[in-house]
Amino acid sequence: MLVSPINLHWAAFPNHNLSFSLRLVSASGNIVRLFHPIEIKVHQLSRLLEIEFDNGDHFRLPFELLRVYSPSAEVRGHGSGQEILQAGKKDIGLSKLEPVGNYALQLYFSDGHNTGIYSWDYLHELGSGQDRLWQEYLERMQQAGASRDVV
Repeated sequence: MLVSPINLHWAAFPNHNLSFSLRLVSASGNIVRLFHPIEIKVHQLSRLLEIEFDNGDHFRLPFELLRVYSPSAEVRGHGSGQEILQAGKKDIGLSKLEPVGNYALQLYFSDGHNTGIYSWDYLHELGSGQDRLWQEYLERMQQAGASRDVV
């Protein structure tokens, strides 16, 4: 299926807020229904990325969760079982975010990490599974005797 963007508009707002809307249509003119954000806000003080999707789902994702579950090979490895535990990310900041085409964001973290491409679907997956993912992360940290604090 060939898709092309229509009505694509990006607008930056003060305080690192980013708001945009987009629509994808197929070659036949039908709207393609994927998860699409309608608003993204970066809350620097509380270290949260707030994202609202066009289906009504709304999530507040901690920067730490985004960093430790980065979709990059540096974090995930190159295959199953090669994941690298990310310790010391409790106070991680987000210095910048950029759109990647019309399907994702690239996040720039304060520790220099910027190689993960966060698709809209992946951000939605992180939001829907946030509680479970957070508990899994804390359990892995405890098993490894690692700390969320920078050492």
